[in-house]
Amino acid sequence: MRTYDNPVIPGFHPDPSVCRVGDDYYLVCSSFEYFPGVPLFHSRDLVHWRQIGNVLDRPGQLDLPEDLPASAGIYAPTIRHHDGLFHVVTTSAGAGGTFLVTAERPEGPWSDPVWIDLPGIDPDLAWDEDGSCWVAMAGVSVARIDPRTGRVLEGPLPMWSGTGLRDPEAPHLYRIGDWWYLLLAEGGTALGHGVSVARARSPRGPWEPAPGNPLLSHRGTGLPIQCTGHGDLVQAADGTWWMVLLGTRPRGWFPEFHVLGRETFLVPVEWADGWPRTGPVQERHPAPAAWAPVEQPPARDDFAGPALAPHWISPRRRPEGCWSLTERPGHLTLAATGDSLDRPGHTFVGRRQQHHDCRAAASLEPGAARAGLSVRLDEAHHYDLEVSGGTAAVIARIGPLRQRVAEYPVPAGPVTLAVEIRATRDPGTQHGPDTLVFSVATAEGTVRLAELDGRYLSTEVAAGFTGRVIGMYVTEGRAAFDWFEYAPATP
Repeated sequence: MRTYDNPVIPGFHPDPSVCRVGDDYYLVCSSFEYFPGVPLFHSRDLVHWRQIGNVLDRPGQLDLPEDLPASAGIYAPTIRHHDGLFHVVTTSAGAGGTFLVTAERPEGPWSDPVWIDLPGIDPDLAWDEDGSCWVAMAGVSVARIDPRTGRVLEGPLPMWSGTGLRDPEAPHLYRIGDWWYLLLAEGGTALGHGVSVARARSPRGPWEPAPGNPLLSHRGTGLPIQCTGHGDLVQAADGTWWMVLLGTRPRGWFPEFHVLGRETFLVPVEWADGWPRTGPVQERHPAPAAWAPVEQPPARDDFAGPALAPHWISPRRRPEGCWSLTERPGHLTLAATGDSLDRPGHTFVGRRQQHHDCRAAASLEPGAARAGLSVRLDEAHHYDLEVSGGTAAVIARIGPLRQRVAEYPVPAGPVTLAVEIRATRDPGTQHGPDTLVFSVATAEGTVRLAELDGRYLSTEVAAGFTGRVIGMYVTEGRAAFDWFEYAPATP
């Protein structure tokens, strides 16, 4: 029997939402303070996903202020297809509220935002038989809206708010047969996370909770996948049902640490007595009937294309003038917009860390600039390998502390900066989740500069909703990067 491995989209890809159009599936995730926002994936089998773009890919759609805190911004989008249009509804926390965008094709272009005057986060979209559009919000409430204008036509009306646990959120409404089903996350998005379900004859209620709630939770278990919740249901083309949801893969000694953020998992769903049912989320499951592997981007990006690949992201903004693919063809040239990674407003272009064991490297021509390679969780938690004035240095920023932990002289020409990340295998002797090893390579050879404990770049230390992002930066002058390479490593 063919099987698939979880997570199906590894790395910082939380709050997944999915829809099917014919034999094609489309999935979106939260992006928080990063630009472009709302990564968009395509699959033909629910297992193999390829990022085809970002829904919010221009400043007119996503204007995040420079002082926006880390882990604010774009929360929990929902994607649906109705009446020939793709719809994505989401909330920009701290930067405007809830809005809706549409597109005829998933690749875009997506419309400018239509703002919806509803309180809360985690908006959902559903249509009833007469064409009325309903938006459910965390809390939990539902309102009928005009999706073309965002005007609230009815409500918000209170809904079933779960079994009594904290943070009832991530509501998703579905019309299945004669019933409306409400899928709900509760218990908080950490170790208490879970999914519960209720049903009603109308979006207005009254709601009947499932007798077997929670539908899914790993709370109180020793399973390798934790924090499971925030699910979205989809029916495959063969009639089977599936749920995408978020989870984490903690590592290290008690209380354990997760460093990749909340990731996207897939679990099969069965129906019995009018209710959905599912078992625990395993690292490996029997696969759906369809099987359609996709080609992933190459490990090395030579920056030879006309635009940056969709997986490249930047904190809050990426203004014109701070980056270029044409100033030196075949290079990514970055120009400083701020003098420190410790404060918002800097120039940084990175990608999500997606594997516990991996290696990332970049070829840098620093010139007179101050530039380097950084592993970032937020402004107060990052490790940097920086070149300036003929010296390569490893710098650790951990909360209020900033320390230069190693230095090495380098020539003026190209230098390769690398970080190798090795997951902890024996937490009894090494308490953190992993070790980050920084090295620099020139024509004279490779030198290992420092090994740093990865726990300080974890959610359990830094807090927040994101995961690690590895990328290139400039904090003084202009510098060119010839290539960037990221690949999983053998454990």
